Amino acid sequence: MLTGRFASTRAAALSAGIGGVLVALAIIVPQELNEDVRVSWPPLHADWMPRFGPMSLIAIALGLGLWLTLPRWCAGLSWRRFMLLAYATTWSWIMALAYVDGSDGLSRVFDRKREYVYDAQRVNSIPDMLRTFVDHIPYASVDNWQTHVAGHPPGALLFFVLLDRLGITSHLWIAIVVVSIGATAVLAAILALSVMGNERLARTAAPWLILAPAAVWTGVNGGAVFTAVAAWGLCLLAIAAKTKKFVPAIGSGILLGLCVYLSYGLVLLAVPALAVLVICRAWRPLPWAVGGALLVTAGFTLAGFSWWEAYPVLVDRYNEGIATDRAYSYWVWGNLAAWTFTVGLATWAAFPAMAVSIKRRNPLAIMAFACLIAIAIADLSGMSKAEVERIWLPFTLWIVALPALLPRSWQRPLLLSQVVLALVVQHLVLTRW
Repeated sequence: MLTGRFASTRAAALSAGIGGVLVALAIIVPQELNEDVRVSWPPLHADWMPRFGPMSLIAIALGLGLWLTLPRWCAGLSWRRFMLLAYATTWSWIMALAYVDGSDGLSRVFDRKREYVYDAQRVNSIPDMLRTFVDHIPYASVDNWQTHVAGHPPGALLFFVLLDRLGITSHLWIAIVVVSIGATAVLAAILALSVMGNERLARTAAPWLILAPAAVWTGVNGGAVFTAVAAWGLCLLAIAAKTKKFVPAIGSGILLGLCVYLSYGLVLLAVPALAVLVICRAWRPLPWAVGGALLVTAGFTLAGFSWWEAYPVLVDRYNEGIATDRAYSYWVWGNLAAWTFTVGLATWAAFPAMAVSIKRRNPLAIMAFACLIAIAIADLSGMSKAEVERIWLPFTLWIVALPALLPRSWQRPLLLSQVVLALVVQHLVLTRW
């Protein structure tokens, strides 16, 4: 019987190997079978475009510098300085990666017709937009919504409409706002882990949250905002469960309820939300949180948008579009390969440690496992076929810190692998976001 360190090393290597094989197969299979899986560079929704420029040197220097210093800083600074550092380094790492392509690396996504900004700048009346939102989802409708707007509830469009009303119309500044909000998700996860577990767990997890390869996608899509809203909703729920106060519970419900109006798939946040209550062994916040979520539902419904009426219409449009040409037989596992680019093989290596740590009621392990369940449901549903490097970010956030559970001697080389993966992806492919 294998015991001790050899057993854990073998299990981690086997798990990482599975992730690596999955990625290799997802790249090779479409080429060998000459199958069009309807993305430009399977399994990523990206184009193969190797490049290297002056800003690459800054990204490389920052990545290596953070790799060398972050673990020590996170462990030694006072809590306030640690949190400030976590936000500043998260924001800087996201921006440095995006700026490999210059300012266009941030702005080009929001300049595309299929993105939220195009439709947001055409909205003349918010009340009219909400009342008629469902009417413009079908392809057959006159002046239908563009792809991203049609694929989400109106909360996502409303965010970009509000930016437009505030006078933030430059695509570059829109991107900077998205990054600035999205980067707070790391703070929410750190705070939640300290509340559900302890400060040491939060500090150990921080470098993994900050330097996760998911940063490549966080800077170039509106899903970063969804991730932050979801993270703060779960964080407030943890605070409510620990303090037994109803105000953060209501706040949690409002934010998590809002998530359902940002993305249909975020109903699956119910799984990690229940995990928070299980970890904290407290159910008193639940009715208050549900009440907060119902307030959001009531607001949108009274404004003229019914989620339950819109979703079937969205499914019809989804099936009329490119999703029909994306074979479920490939994407049901190809999704996981694409997702691996956002979490890295270091995270795969930590899955066996997660299984062991769940038995010890480790909050990080339980949250990660709950998010993996949510991802599995989304994957099997067939409503996530490709593009999951963006779609699954709100769940990915809680999974990328899993390598913090691995032996201390493994931490530095595995953390370096995360930095290298982010840099390699950023320099070899051009994401479509």
